[in-house]
Amino acid sequence: MSGLDRFADRCSVPRRIRRGATLTLVFASVLATGAATGSWSEAADDGRKTPPPSVRSNASAPLRGADTAEEAADAAADAMADGKNAKKAAEEAVSRSGDRWGSVYSHGEYEEFEQALGGAYTGVGLWARRGADGRIEVSRVQRNGPADRAGIREGDRLRSIDGERVTGRPVTEVVALLRGDRAGTPVRLGLTRSTRAWSETLRRARLSTDSVTVSRLPGGATLIKVAAFTKGSGEAVRSAVREAPDGAGILLDLRGNSGGLVSEAVTASSALVDGGLVATYDVRGVQKALHARRGGDTERPVVALVDGGTMSAAELLTGALQDRGRAVVVGSRTFGKGAVQMPSRLPDGSVAELTVGHYRTPSGRAVDGRGITPDLEVEDGARARAETVLTGLGPPS
Repeated sequence: MSGLDRFADRCSVPRRIRRGATLTLVFASVLATGAATGSWSEAADDGRKTPPPSVRSNASAPLRGADTAEEAADAAADAMADGKNAKKAAEEAVSRSGDRWGSVYSHGEYEEFEQALGGAYTGVGLWARRGADGRIEVSRVQRNGPADRAGIREGDRLRSIDGERVTGRPVTEVVALLRGDRAGTPVRLGLTRSTRAWSETLRRARLSTDSVTVSRLPGGATLIKVAAFTKGSGEAVRSAVREAPDGAGILLDLRGNSGGLVSEAVTASSALVDGGLVATYDVRGVQKALHARRGGDTERPVVALVDGGTMSAAELLTGALQDRGRAVVVGSRTFGKGAVQMPSRLPDGSVAELTVGHYRTPSGRAVDGRGITPDLEVEDGARARAETVLTGLGPPS
């Protein structure tokens, strides 16, 4: 999701809309759709070979984040004075700006996103992606969540939410339809599976994101699946690497990872490199850098498994491990979301997230609109191929 890929760095927002708590810098908001509510992860088909035409691939293109923030604030203020919908007016201003990743969230939506980054959310326990044809497909179901208990499975198609068709709609709108004010509220989903079509009424629940799961593969290697970079996930990866058997390889599964907290992705990188550069990024022309901590494990063989749903902070981690020769990347090309965004509080309490820069991998590769090409591209049977590659790797020289 769009999610709230935030740094610890504090950044100013336009003074006229800065009232209240200062907001933090974000990398393209993917977690909002990934872990916040229902839970959704906007991604094109996993095997996509060319970026969508509307994605900017020029990392040095002029950016208008500050101007757009002012325009969105003015539009919201004018709408409030006229008794109209301020959030809708701000959305129209952002849409006119041409910012592909720009979004406007209500106060409640933004609070929910921040709670999701803390590792919990109110929803039904679904992760999904949007295909190139605009259809929404379930990509993961949270164990013991409302969707799981109702028998919804990976691969099911979502047709409607509370009677409203979702095919072709922006993922932010789909998320808003799934989200409720509180746990226990009902939501009716229209679904299809092969030739079967049915409806299911679920009750939203307060759920844990469970973003990192660890298991042992045949042969002794450790599988670390990171669904999103929520609070604490970076340390969870570090712990999993430390606790892996001596000499055992690591299969880092980042498929469907829609991003999250950049600081957690950097912490995760610290598990597998001994300090050094993770990424560079610019904010309105000012260059900055992110570095891993010293002391990571540099001896174990590592394979990173990715697909078209690997986005933003997950791409940042993938690019760092690939550029530094620390992992063999297997799977299909990643999504290509490398925008740096800054949230701005609007007069009605809503929040506009606007692009102010882009990030690059340690070797200087731009990710936005391009994604990361795996060392070994695999469409079907990617995990099995990744395991085969891992068994053939020796300790890095």
